[in-house]
Amino acid sequence: MPRTQLERMLFALMTVIITVHAYVFYSLYVVNGATFTAATGEAHVLDAIRQMGGVSVLGKAVPIWAVVLIEFLLAYTLEILVGSPCSFRLACRVFDPRETHPVLFETAIICATVGIMCPAMSFLAAILYYPFQYMDLDLLTLLANWIKLVCYNLPFAFFSQLLFIQPLVRTCFRALMHRSAAAVKS
Repeated sequence: MPRTQLERMLFALMTVIITVHAYVFYSLYVVNGATFTAATGEAHVLDAIRQMGGVSVLGKAVPIWAVVLIEFLLAYTLEILVGSPCSFRLACRVFDPRETHPVLFETAIICATVGIMCPAMSFLAAILYYPFQYMDLDLLTLLANWIKLVCYNLPFAFFSQLLFIQPLVRTCFRALMHRSAAAVKS
């Protein structure tokens, strides 16, 4: 797939754009939606978030678009610096990319990426969404929140990346690279 550093950065960008939107939706609606609607008495999650003044990030209410932007910046940085390079090395420790079927090798990379990125992003989320407005920072509570987030996010991360996000990104990336290669030739 991506061969040059620019291609790797573009591939990571495409992946993170889709992934962050999926995770913000998952986190706000699936994981926390019932809590938001119960706390406000609203029937719909978006109405509850509006009534709360936004989503609490580091103890301050911010709009959903800011949550997406914050998570995008953190996820893209982490993916470029840690996730992508480490997942490729981990997959290479188990499989030889020259002798392994590409689908199997790509699956190994996806699994390694999820294994790295999910706990790391869940830890960042545990800090970002820690209830600072109600309590001071307590390391045991932070640890418990982190473990809870990993337990919620890991199944979603694994199946969404393996079955939906990565196939979509790979298809779009191939189409984009095919068009840009055709444009360069003409």
